[in-house]
Amino acid sequence: QVQLVESGGGLVQPGGSLRLSCVASGSIFRINGMGWYRQAPGKQRELVAVISSGGNTNYADSVKGRFTISRDHAKNTVYLQMNSLKPEDTAVYYCNANVRRIGRVFSDDYWGQGTQVTVSS
Repeated sequence: QVQLVESGGGLVQPGGSLRLSCVASGSIFRINGMGWYRQAPGKQRELVAVISSGGNTNYADSVKGRFTISRDHAKNTVYLQMNSLKPEDTAVYYCNANVRRIGRVFSDDYWGQGTQVTVSS
């Protein structure tokens, strides 16, 4: 009863920019942290950026200074602004949210379907 829907992926040239969006919906009581992960072919999924309900952020070293994570609490939405993109950023990007559902006392992690980001000339 919780769904994450992503948008904004696509093909971009090196040095370009993309903005990813992810909207959470369903029987949500509270969303704690939200974040973005990515997985390149032949590699494990890795953390890109996370943001807490209070706005505290954490980034992978490889994207610091280039990517910015933000969220809109009223819309249950998290964004990832990606600037100065490099070919090494090519991957499937996944949205994640830690959600406490209505009527429950515990929280679970939920994942989006993934969106492809390709950086190439």
